[in-house]
Amino acid sequence: MENELSRLQKLGETMTLHGTQMVLALLVLIVGLLLARWIDKGLRNGLRRLMPTATFIPVLCNTVYIILVALVVTAAAIEFGAKPINMLRLLTIISLVSVGLIIFFRPFMPTMPFKVKDTVKAGNLLGKVEAMTFLNTRMRTFDGKTFFVPNRQILNDIVINYQYSGTRRVKVDVGIRYDQDLLKAKRVLEAIMTEDARVKTKPGPMVYVLNLASNCVELGGRCWVDNKDYWVARCDLLEKTKLRFDHEGIQFAFPQLDLHINDDGTHGGRPRRPMQGHPMGLGTHETGDEENI
Repeated sequence: MENELSRLQKLGETMTLHGTQMVLALLVLIVGLLLARWIDKGLRNGLRRLMPTATFIPVLCNTVYIILVALVVTAAAIEFGAKPINMLRLLTIISLVSVGLIIFFRPFMPTMPFKVKDTVKAGNLLGKVEAMTFLNTRMRTFDGKTFFVPNRQILNDIVINYQYSGTRRVKVDVGIRYDQDLLKAKRVLEAIMTEDARVKTKPGPMVYVLNLASNCVELGGRCWVDNKDYWVARCDLLEKTKLRFDHEGIQFAFPQLDLHINDDGTHGGRPRRPMQGHPMGLGTHETGDEENI
């Protein structure tokens, strides 16, 4: 009992002598760590906005964060009574060792090919990255499902990052009948893309004849938009193409089968599927090559 009372008395004396220093040191440590975390987050977001494709950002941010944490721990130790010169030496040693280890081991450390909020396709999953831990990545698909994917599975598979670059190319492919005005169709399709404010002027929109197919002339419109505008711009351009072609009287092609009738009412010859726009076309849908009919 006397031993317990003696220990409590010594603890009370210690708290009386150093209690204020301990509280202040603990306060400096907590506030400093929170401030270091806030600076680290702001630095990462700022550098990613300025240089979205830079690969040195994680190394730089980790180095700055380690130095900030070391400074906070040093300040807390000095507040508690440690000698500044000793803590400065310790801080220098810890910082140099930590930075050296990061630089040396960085090439051997696997990194994820995306960041939080990126839209990616990993394996059979297409969705937005919500969070990443050391073991798994949390993805939310566009139908509202949440998946926790092991990082080792992602690193061993092909990953498509749809937001890695700042721009994306939009494809507007259409097929017109052979009896339509090809040059007019090309001009109209190019005008549709040029008139859209989201379409980049450099490189400018282009229209190509992709193929002379068995039942149509295939045209391909190509233009570039900002990554964030890709899906909405693509859907709008497709809708505008349909409405504008209808307004200009440019007819789209569709598979068609010709049927020839003999004078006696029997089918004559072999069914043949001509090129689009044949005057005898009846609009019967058919697919495949002529030789396989």
